[in-house]
Amino acid sequence: MLTKEKVQNFLKEIEVDDLVNNFQIMGEDVYIDMTAHSPAMHEKKKLEAAMKQAFASEFGENVHLKLKIVSPEPSEIQQSQIKGKQIPGIQNIIAIASGKGGVGKSTVSANMAVTLAKMGFKVGLLDADIYGPSVPTMFDTEGAKPISVDVGGKSMMKPIENYGVKMLSIGYFSGANQAVVWRGPMASKALNQMIRDAAWGELDFLLIDLPPGTGDIHLSIIQEVPVTGAVIVSTPQHVALADVRKGIAMFQMESINIPVLGLIENMAYFTPDELPETKYYIFGNQGAQYLAEDLGIPVLGEIPLIQSIREAGDVGRPAALQEGSKIEEIYTETARKMVESLVERNKNIPPTEAVKISTMAGCSPKAK
Repeated sequence: MLTKEKVQNFLKEIEVDDLVNNFQIMGEDVYIDMTAHSPAMHEKKKLEAAMKQAFASEFGENVHLKLKIVSPEPSEIQQSQIKGKQIPGIQNIIAIASGKGGVGKSTVSANMAVTLAKMGFKVGLLDADIYGPSVPTMFDTEGAKPISVDVGGKSMMKPIENYGVKMLSIGYFSGANQAVVWRGPMASKALNQMIRDAAWGELDFLLIDLPPGTGDIHLSIIQEVPVTGAVIVSTPQHVALADVRKGIAMFQMESINIPVLGLIENMAYFTPDELPETKYYIFGNQGAQYLAEDLGIPVLGEIPLIQSIREAGDVGRPAALQEGSKIEEIYTETARKMVESLVERNKNIPPTEAVKISTMAGCSPKAK
């Protein structure tokens, strides 16, 4: 017979008794209230799966475990963070990032944006790659200039719109052949203006196409706005995945604490037009899946290396707009999984806060 003493001893044995706030036994049902180690969604899922497996092994399949897992109280570092000012009308801000360049992150961002718009969402896309803006080319809006509009007595930029997506990019303000040669603070200021001084209106999603790496621009974004979650883009080869780990680690730092919604593997395989069912894994097979399993995050999609994706980006019409095509189907499924991960994140985790840099370790004050 299942007793409270047996369950209590078992909780001590598997070393989770300190996480248990309360538990009750009603017949073959065990109700347990727990506090997770971390507010991260993947940590809660791992704890839930481990608990169910442990109880099934110890007490058999007849015992039904009913778990309620809550987030822990914020740490001192988290308490030192400041709540970022929400951008009026924007529900979710998604950072699309990569650990290194050349993985096709901007192409993925553009196709995810148009896919979400086709699904009926109101979507904005901010091109945060100050030094290599590509959104004007990918959306056939080169040469367009945002106009000034009056919003509540304040002059604001009106984003450029095409294919149902509202867009801003430094590429709309600099010439096509003009290099942007700015230091970090100036680039960050320009980026903040595009975020805050734009008339985005009502948006379900604002996708932010970040530059590669983990530098000034990334810190500016997470300081300026409460990012809802991050999506990481990688290619399958080992050298790309090694840098992706660093990108994910940045978002998961305790002082940043932005949930990673999932990983998109771009250029996952090559499919020639004449053999649409054939897959050639020219950059390696399932590298992203292994990494995602190791880090406890989902794989949102595998985007193939198809010539039409490159051609569509070059002519300014994202490939996901191709009705009835395989690539449209793949991007729709990828976007659906991202939305599912986002819904789960919003259900289990409180809104992300903008980060306050509270240490100057390693820096010396300027001599007077």
